[in-house]
Amino acid sequence: MSTMKLGKITKQSDAGPRRRYDDACGTAHALELVGERWALLIVRELMLGPKRFSDLRADLPGLSANVLTQRLEGLEATGILTRRRLPPPAPAQVYELTPWGLEAETFVKSMGRWAARSPGHDPTMQISATSTILSFRTMFNPERAKGFDATIGLRMDDQAFFALFKDGTMIAERTPGGGDIDGADVILTGSPRAVAGFVHGGQPLDAMVAAGALLFEGDRAVAERFATLFPLPDKVTLPA
Repeated sequence: MSTMKLGKITKQSDAGPRRRYDDACGTAHALELVGERWALLIVRELMLGPKRFSDLRADLPGLSANVLTQRLEGLEATGILTRRRLPPPAPAQVYELTPWGLEAETFVKSMGRWAARSPGHDPTMQISATSTILSFRTMFNPERAKGFDATIGLRMDDQAFFALFKDGTMIAERTPGGGDIDGADVILTGSPRAVAGFVHGGQPLDAMVAAGALLFEGDRAVAERFATLFPLPDKVTLPA
């Protein structure tokens, strides 16, 4: 009986992280868990809810199917994510973070804010829809949002999201099942890169609409106030 238990434990350990630092520091173990290339970005893409394998491939276009399979297996083995099959009429297999995996949002946001101070960070580069919403959660400034009560609907990459503001607070989520956002005060439709360009890049709304990068519905003043609520941190000054 004890031999069988020992064998099971050894097998679980073998399925875990392959790179080890032999260091008791929690940071070192975090790197063992999500330090493999693409692993943390897969975790990021699951922060707003479950996704299919094909969804993850689309959101991370530089990631091969083979490497994605390896990373999903590793993250599942360590208890960060799990997989389940959706019921009919769409019986697809999806991957989702466990409750412990969802706790990673705290350090994903902290890392994002820290790295945004780098002179090498370019907010105009390609970005996923999930990452755009997480950037709102990361950079949201409650002081700037005081007295602002509004709902913003966003359509990006055939997905629907909403951001609900009420006197200095914000809830930003993906709508369940791509649900209706037609009742929002403002609806912005465009690529994640275009939405991020309007919010983080300071690109004028009129110019983006005229160029066809964004479609806009609703109250213009609300849309323009919305874009001011997520200031990027100041860049660090590097030694000469």
